[in-house]
Amino acid sequence: MAAPTLEGRPAAGRLWSRLLLLGPAFVAAIAYVDPGNVAANLTAGASYGYLLVWVLVMANAMAVLVQYQSAKLGLATGLSLPEILGKRLGNRSRRLYWVQAEVVAGATDMAEVIGGAVALNLLFGLPLLLGGVIIGVASMLLLALQSARGQKSFEYAVLVLLGVIAVGFMSGLFVNPPDAGSALGGLVPRFEGTDTVLLAASMLGATVMPHAIYLHSALARDRHGFSPDPAVRTRLIRATKFDVLGALLLAGVVNISMLLLAASSLRGIEGTDTIDGAHAAVTAALGPAVGVVFAIGLLASGLASTSVGCYAGATIMGGLLKVRIPLLLRRVITLVPALAILGAGIEPTLALVLSQVLLSFGIPFALIPLIRLTGKREVMGIHVDSNAVKVAGWTSATLIVGLNCVLIALTVTGQS
Repeated sequence: MAAPTLEGRPAAGRLWSRLLLLGPAFVAAIAYVDPGNVAANLTAGASYGYLLVWVLVMANAMAVLVQYQSAKLGLATGLSLPEILGKRLGNRSRRLYWVQAEVVAGATDMAEVIGGAVALNLLFGLPLLLGGVIIGVASMLLLALQSARGQKSFEYAVLVLLGVIAVGFMSGLFVNPPDAGSALGGLVPRFEGTDTVLLAASMLGATVMPHAIYLHSALARDRHGFSPDPAVRTRLIRATKFDVLGALLLAGVVNISMLLLAASSLRGIEGTDTIDGAHAAVTAALGPAVGVVFAIGLLASGLASTSVGCYAGATIMGGLLKVRIPLLLRRVITLVPALAILGAGIEPTLALVLSQVLLSFGIPFALIPLIRLTGKREVMGIHVDSNAVKVAGWTSATLIVGLNCVLIALTVTGQS
């Protein structure tokens, strides 16, 4: 697919052409506003007020770099990250790598179905198992749209859901605005005990999701194709910067809004360590209308996230095993574990937390190869990372992986 040529067009035409290049990053950004993020951000705000605002700001800055690197890899090479790794790994290593990538993609998908089921329970009182089935069917319809109408239609649908998520989690701030001075004070990095370290690690570790790293390289490549012309690739990569900045800025604002909402309206209220408890507290503090909008935002988060997670799983399997199964069949297969958990009666918020810990194991396997590949001239050509970007990339990778190790260690040892 040839990229649009911008030279010689009026300024308005060039602006419109650039706007048409946006979209893939907004699909990847859904990973940053999934039900796992909802649980972590609400807990942080309700338990510690504005203390950990700085964590979300730092995490979002790192996410911008990581997602841009992933998209740049796809555009510069014409291959997704799983495809490149599939070519470089031996048969046994490739299969083992696929197993861990598939597990983390499945954990992501499971969390999103559970989050959507909780939302349907909050809105309509539906049993969680029935809600999970409905979310699975709805996500199939969204994936069918992608199969029938192409990636742009899928992107538009996800953009609409992202807008619903933004309204759902930001609306409460207009009813009870946060204290501006306290919110700005939250930008100063600090902790208050081991509990806040654990929570910060989970917030940061759950932000950069392995499936989003794998997927974004494929999304950018599939949307724009691979051009043999270096000048065209340069224009596309430049446009991708704005795509990533816009998408991750929106996701960051939504995440920070969740924390600010909890800090201003839920501080010290019992039961806000679960999503349904937080919803009840929001409804009591801000009124039933805000409670309904909040639950709708959670529903949109679960629906969009599970569709994107299933898409990521297909990208991983296709790149590493060179095996492709229909997206709808994959959706049916990956729905089974989530429904089993819901049917077993496991507390949904606990299942979400455990899924985030499992995802933490997969982050180094996606992040470290990405930073290594984008720093190699034989892979990226003229688009190889500059020394400054290499330093920023490895610094971000070290912090993310390090804090995930802290999260895993504290969880395994039972410390709090």
